[in-house]
Amino acid sequence: MDEPKIAGTKPIVVELPAGQYAYCTCGESKNQPFCDGAHRTTSFQPEMFELAEEKTVALCACKRNGGGPYCNGAHAKLESQ
Repeated sequence: MDEPKIAGTKPIVVELPAGQYAYCTCGESKNQPFCDGAHRTTSFQPEMFELAEEKTVALCACKRNGGGPYCNGAHAKLESQ
């Protein structure tokens, strides 16, 4: 399986209204952390996620969180390398 491009080494903290979102999993989007269709040249697909209410979220930018849009601290390992 291909490795996604690291889009950043810190989470992207955003306040989002309720709704559906397409999270970039390839790291190629110019609209991080959201999909802009750049994955079409890769083997990756965006991951859809939904918020039931307005919420501040920390979305993964390093793409090494093991799946899903939310930061789990995996970027700390990248920073220490």
